[in-house]
Amino acid sequence: MDWKDVLRRRLASPNTDPKKKKSEQELKDEEMDLFTKYYSEWKGGRKNTNEFYKAIPRFYYRLPAEDEVLLQKLREESRAVFLQRKSRELLDNEELQNLWFLLDKHQIPPMIGEEAMINYENFLKVGEKAGPKCKQFFTAKVFAKLLHTDSYGRISIMQFFNYVMRKVWLHQTRIGLSLYDVAGQGYLRESDLENYILELIPTLPQLDGLEKSFYSFYVCTAVRKFFFFLDPLRTGKIKIQDILACSFLDDLLELRDEELSKESQETNWFSAPSALRVYGQYLNLDKDHNGMLSKEELSRYGTATMTNVFLDRVFQECLTYDGEMDYKTYLDFVLALENRKEPAALQYIFKLLDIENKGYLNVFSLNYFFRAIQELMKIHGQDPVSFQDVKDEIFDMVKPKDPLKISLQDLINSNQGDTVTTILIDLNGFWTYENREALVANDSENSADLDDT
Repeated sequence: MDWKDVLRRRLASPNTDPKKKKSEQELKDEEMDLFTKYYSEWKGGRKNTNEFYKAIPRFYYRLPAEDEVLLQKLREESRAVFLQRKSRELLDNEELQNLWFLLDKHQIPPMIGEEAMINYENFLKVGEKAGPKCKQFFTAKVFAKLLHTDSYGRISIMQFFNYVMRKVWLHQTRIGLSLYDVAGQGYLRESDLENYILELIPTLPQLDGLEKSFYSFYVCTAVRKFFFFLDPLRTGKIKIQDILACSFLDDLLELRDEELSKESQETNWFSAPSALRVYGQYLNLDKDHNGMLSKEELSRYGTATMTNVFLDRVFQECLTYDGEMDYKTYLDFVLALENRKEPAALQYIFKLLDIENKGYLNVFSLNYFFRAIQELMKIHGQDPVSFQDVKDEIFDMVKPKDPLKISLQDLINSNQGDTVTTILIDLNGFWTYENREALVANDSENSADLDDT
C-alpha cells in the first residue's frame, strides 16, 4: 500500500475513547511523525530499486582556484600534451606531398580543361595507400560533397586536395589559438588575442615595414575588429570556433603573401596601410595632442558633416574618460560607420538612435535626429526638406512589422539599414541620398564621354 494512503487512513480514523482524546498539538505531532516514517520508508525503497543514477558519468570538473598552484600547473601541462598530440595527428608537408603524388597517379582520363579527375574506386585505393592520418578524408560523404556534374561520376583532384589543405589549416589554426586560451574553456579574452597577434606579426611579410613602436597600436587596431563583430554583447571574450568561422583570420593571414596587390592591402583592415590610415586619422583629429578625442575634435571625422545631436549620443553611450574618447572607443566608432551594412554596425548605431531606450525607433526618434539635419541644411543655405516626406520614405524602405515602430531586426531584414542611418546622422549622406538620381545620371554621362574619346 502506498505510504500516502496509509497516512490518510490513519489520520481519518476517529478516536472514540474520550479519556484517550488527544489535543490538537498532539495530533499534529503524530501526523508529522507518521509522515516522516512513511516518507522515509518510501524514499528508501526507491533507492533500493533504482540504482541507475550511480551510472551517470561525471560531466562537471571544477576549475582550480587561484591558490591551487599545483592543480593549475597540472591542468596547463595536460592541455599542452593534449594539443601536442592533436598536432601530431595532422598531415605535415611531406605527407601532403605524398598524398598529391598518389592522387595524381590514380587520376582517371579524360581531363576537364586542365583539371585531373578521379573516380570513387580509385579514390578509395588512394585512401588505403595514403596512411591512417588521411582516413578521415576518404569517405563517401566527402566524395559526394565534391561531386558535381561530371558525367563519369568523378571529382576534381585539385578540389579534393584543396579541401584537405583547408581542413588541415583549420585544425592547425585551432590548435595555435588554443595555446593562447589561458582559461582552457574554448574562448579567447582580449589579452589572449592580443598576445596571439603580437607573436604573429614577425611571420607576416606584409608587416615587415612596421616600426616596433607602432606594434601596440597595430595589435589594438586588429583585435578591435574581432571583438566588435564577434562579441556583440561585450562579454570580453570570443569563442575560438567563431574566430575560425569568420573571414577575419583569412584576411589577417593573407598578409603572408609577399606579392599582395595594393588594392587588396587597401581593402584589408589588417594591412599596414589600413592600420596606419586609421591611426593617422586619429592623430589628425587630436588637435590638442592629449591622446584623446573630444566631441569637437570628433566632429571633424570624415566629411565633418555629422550632426551634433548624433555626436552627443556617441559621447553619452560610449565609454569615455572625462568626456573624451580613447583610441579603442574610436576604433569601434570607425568600424561601425565603415561597415553600416553589417548587423553588428547597425546594432551599434541603433543603440545611439534609440534615445528612449525602448528597443525601437518611432516617429519621435526619427524627428529628433532629422531636425538636426534640417538645421544643418539651413546653415549651408539649402532648402530644408519636409520631415513628413523623409519619414514616409524611411518606413517605405524598411517595411517594419509594426507600421509605427522600426526595430533593429527590421533594419537588418530590410537591407536598407545603412541608407536609413546615413539619412539621420550625416548631412553629406543625406544630400547624396536626395540627389542619387542626378548623381547616377552624371556618372552615366561621364562614362559616355570617356567611351567617345
